[in-house]
Amino acid sequence: MRFRLVTYNIHKGIGGKDRRYRLERIVETLRHCEADVVLLQEVDDGVPRSNHHRQVEMLAEAVGLRHFAYQRNVHLRQGHYGNAILSRFPLSQIHHLDLTLRFKKRRRALLAHCCVHSEHHQRTFSIVNVHLGLAGIERQLQLRKLLAHRTFLETTRRCPTVIGGDYNDVWGNLGKRTLEPEGFHSVGKKILTFPAMLPLRALDRIYYQDLIQVRHAFASRTHLARQASDHLPLVADFEFMP
Repeated sequence: MRFRLVTYNIHKGIGGKDRRYRLERIVETLRHCEADVVLLQEVDDGVPRSNHHRQVEMLAEAVGLRHFAYQRNVHLRQGHYGNAILSRFPLSQIHHLDLTLRFKKRRRALLAHCCVHSEHHQRTFSIVNVHLGLAGIERQLQLRKLLAHRTFLETTRRCPTVIGGDYNDVWGNLGKRTLEPEGFHSVGKKILTFPAMLPLRALDRIYYQDLIQVRHAFASRTHLARQASDHLPLVADFEFMP
């Protein structure tokens, strides 16, 4: 049983080069990825810069992923922005885990169970969507806080877990220090996703546990993807192990 997962910082639907709000470019980029599950970061909800759109609902409908969860992380004068999960399959046990450190910008992880089903089988895995901080020590502490969180431990112990998102992992050593010692594997050593027009950094990452395996992983580098956001989508094809 297979599924395709994408993590994508959509930058509120504002292009990384032209700085124009064009949510339709995000829609077409996601359609091209043909994902079953999508982890999104920097999703606006009721913000003037994005025409007060409720982006998670618009994207879920436009891409045809009718199951979704949204997390309002940053409160603005008008509206919010945060993380979202879109899914072809049902989502359950949705949790918002606080990863905020004192004196730092508010950060949370969005956690859910996803029940993948085919004609004769169904399997469940846990998804965690993160958007980590800008400082190196902040990112390490946030991941350790996640891994030690009681809700994370209780929710993920019965099924394999995927942790994806914008790690802001400038130096590429965050996973080796925090996730790999806990049994997680990276879908790729260095898949460049930022900046979208000329990718130089692997800021976006996907880590997974045993019981599932990755078949293929790549950054979607279509012409439209290079314009739609300041990040490229990171795509991974997974398969449940027997």
